[in-house]
This record gives sequence, structure tokens and C-alpha cells, in this order.
Amino acid sequence: MRFPTLPIWSAKKRSVASVPKDKNKDRSQVRVGIPKVLNIWTTHQFWVGFLKSIGIESENIVFSSDTSEEQGREFGKGRGTVDCCYPVKAISGHYGELVFGQKKKINILLSPMIHSLPSVLHGHVVDTVTCTRVMAGPENIKAGFLKERDVFGEAGITYASPFVSLGDRHMVTEQLHTSLKDVFNLELEETERAVKAGFEALDSFTEKARKQSRDILTWCAKNQKPCILVLARPYHMDTGIGHEIEGDLQAHGYPILWLQYLPGDEDLMNWLFEADMQMGRIKSPFDISDVWMSSYSSNTNEIMWGAKVAARCPWITCVVRLSSYECGMDQPTYTPTQKIVEATGTLFFKFGDLDSTKPAGGIKIRIETIVHYLAKYSQKIMQQKLEWLSPNCPLGPLPAFAPPDAVQEGPAVAQQVHSSPS
Repeated sequence: MRFPTLPIWSAKKRSVASVPKDKNKDRSQVRVGIPKVLNIWTTHQFWVGFLKSIGIESENIVFSSDTSEEQGREFGKGRGTVDCCYPVKAISGHYGELVFGQKKKINILLSPMIHSLPSVLHGHVVDTVTCTRVMAGPENIKAGFLKERDVFGEAGITYASPFVSLGDRHMVTEQLHTSLKDVFNLELEETERAVKAGFEALDSFTEKARKQSRDILTWCAKNQKPCILVLARPYHMDTGIGHEIEGDLQAHGYPILWLQYLPGDEDLMNWLFEADMQMGRIKSPFDISDVWMSSYSSNTNEIMWGAKVAARCPWITCVVRLSSYECGMDQPTYTPTQKIVEATGTLFFKFGDLDSTKPAGGIKIRIETIVHYLAKYSQKIMQQKLEWLSPNCPLGPLPAFAPPDAVQEGPAVAQQVHSSPS
């Protein structure tokens, strides 16, 4: 017997009354809370653009704070659900903060179930769907707020959890209209305009972030300085999930690049993957079929692609891999990514099994180890990888290599690319 999973998830969710209907559809006083969790970290601009288009004021779009143990204890206690994925379990604290921790209460709690994601690899892989545990996370956590009584209803809050495929743009208007038409009193044409505005906002932000990443690489190339690539899932940008490990490294003067915002510019990617394409190993710089045939999962696909980019890009001399405790999606990728990165001598360090506890002492020791190896081997790694590439670097003319010296912090461009929704 087939179980109709997707229709159930897409159906109207149990909650209190939606926004009252009126002739003017004035939504300027409606406050919408969004838990800053999971794939919201890379799609938040879509939701901001969507909500602003339908008349929600900017100051009435409320994101929860970063994950923290204090947040979980104060707002999520007693409402946890069984799940070995800490980033999913942590949602309870975010829900509780939005329901109980606002001086001015919200009217709607918007927690989308994101089925697929926009990706630079779209069209070059089988699909860009999300982790099923992450996708269904809102339904899991909602149960903790309904198991004894309807907490949302008692607080006068409408709970909205639309099922949406952001990686398949042609489907989004119908999905969001079906799920949110009664919540926001939306017409189909109005939803279509809002979806367009959402994608415009998301694309603009992503383009800006990727340009900043390219600027960092340009600075590194001009000054013969190394940088670090963080291979992680979007939610590891959350200071309570990723524990600011990349910030500790950046404090030593090394620019940080995030996988999600690597520049996908054609000239740069063709330069890095020219030899692979000439040999027929891949069809395009975004083809990962040579290392990962089961290319369905968006985050996993990008992690594999990021490892390939890091192995070839001269100025990425170190990769830091972050992974949460018992992440089943990450487990099969540990060995392949390490082998890909280290094949060209690029440094690889993994922080696995991250959870709510931040072992400050252990992290400090590992940071010192990473910095030591970066200072010792970066110049050699950069020189070696440049010898394998065409001299026609799209980042500009490259100066002759100078003797290794102490790493100096770059200008404003050499900064962490971070996409906090706050």
C-alpha cells in the first residue's frame, strides 16, 4: 500500500485562523516569525523578498537568533522530539523563542519544508533535493508543540509550513499559493509576483556573495596569500552549530571562503578544469560524475564539487570540513572528499560529530595545528598547483613567487563570506 507522503506534507497544516480577509488586504501590521535553521541559511533572502512583495513590512519579518544551549533550555525544554540530528533537534528552541520570547508577538510562524534548492550545479547533476530529515524537520518539531495542547493556537499564532521546491522554480508559485493562500489571503497572480520578487532577492544576494568570494581569490592571487575553504552544510554558518571554527581561523589572518558561495564564473571554472575537460573526464566544470554518480542531494553534490575546486585552485591551500553528529548524508562523503583534496597536496582537516557542546580546548589545539601547517606548506602548495594550470589566469597577472613569509591579513575584501539571515 502506497503512503501518500508528499500530498500530506503539502496539505494545509493544522493551526489557528489565518489572517482575516478584507478588501484592502493590508498586511502591514502582520508579523511573521521565521526560525533561522537548516536551509533557511542560504534561502532566507527568498522569504524576505516574498513577504515584502505581499506587503509585510521589513521590521515585521522576525528571525530567531543563532542556536545556543541557552535558547534550547529556555524555549525548547520539554518540547524535544526524537532525532539524532542536532541541527533538527535545535529547531525546538527556535520555535519556542518565536512563540514565547518576543516582546511584540508574531502572528504567523513560517517554517517551510524545502524539498529542493537552487544550485550552481543545477542541470549538471541528477537533482538538487535536500536531506529528507532536514526537509521534514518542521513537521517533526511541530509535534512537540502540539502533543499536549496546541501551543500555537493558545498564543494566537498561525503555523505555516509550506512544502516548496526552490530548486524547481516553475513549481514554486503553485506550491506556495496552495499552502499559503488561506494564511495570507493570497490571490494566484499576487503569489506569482511575490515568488518572482523572492527569487530576484535571492539571486541578487547570491551573486553579491559569490563576487565577494572571487574578490578574495583575486586578492590572494595578487599577494600570493593562501585562503581556507569551508566544506559544510548551510546550517554550519550558525554559530551554535558550527561553533565559529572558521572565525577562529580567520582571526589568524586567513581569508575564509564558504562552499555555498564559491564563484561559479565560467572563465575561472574553465581555467581550473581545463585539463579535465580536454581529457574527457568531465563534460563541464560543474560535472561531478567522475567522483560522485549518485548526484541527487544538493548539499552533498556541492560538497563533492567544492572538494574538486579546492584541489585545483592554487590559493585554497586548506580545506576545513564540518559535519554534525551522526549525519547519515555526510558519512559516505568523508573519504572521497579527503582523497580528492589531498590528491594535489592541499591540506584537509575535519571537525566531525559537532553537536551542542563546544569543546573549546580541543578546538583551540586543532586551530593551532591547522595554522602551523598552513604557515609551513601554503607557499609550496600554491606553487605546485600553479604549475599544473595554464598561465592565463583570469584573476589577473600573477607576480613571481617570493620566499615564504608570515601571513598578513588582507584588506576589507579578505573577510568571511557569511549569510546570516539576521
